[in-house]
Amino acid sequence: MSQDGARATRSTPESQFQTMVDNLPAKTGKSLEEWFQVLDTAGTLSHGEAMTYLKSEHGMTHGFANLVVSRFRARGQEAPNDEQLVAAQYSGARAALRPILDRIVAVVEGFGEDVEIAPKKTGVSLRRSKQFALVEVPSAARVALGLNLRGMPGTDRLREVTGMCTHRVNLVSADGVDPEVVGWLREAYGRA
Repeated sequence: MSQDGARATRSTPESQFQTMVDNLPAKTGKSLEEWFQVLDTAGTLSHGEAMTYLKSEHGMTHGFANLVVSRFRARGQEAPNDEQLVAAQYSGARAALRPILDRIVAVVEGFGEDVEIAPKKTGVSLRRSKQFALVEVPSAARVALGLNLRGMPGTDRLREVTGMCTHRVNLVSADGVDPEVVGWLREAYGRA
């Protein structure tokens, strides 16, 4: 199968969401819009209260209840685009750290056309066939570069961690994205 064919069949959060929305009538007896009407008549409820209501009063599963309530609460709100997500992460005191992200993105885009830069609410995921790195800005003092390098021993600089990534490097300036960090990024990319 070609690279494009593999990319076309890859499941994305958007396609998973759409599949759940498409399955709502068969699984719950109502469309998304019909569930919005149910919640409109239920009064003002918090996210958790609305989920409990749908689950206890209408027999909805947790996953569908969360989907319906999340979409209900987001009605009329336009989802932020990639640049807005990144701008929010690097706003205020964290703005001075944006060149670190820009340098990392420039480096990984040079690895190949299959690199996907996927900003999320709290970080920027770097993907190939799967995530190979995650760039987060946990404070105004540093950027945390998470890398998926399972089996690689840690060092003083490349610390082993648990979670979505197996290793982390803390960066305080774009100059920190040096040949050593580029090598780790390239290795993680090659494993994805």
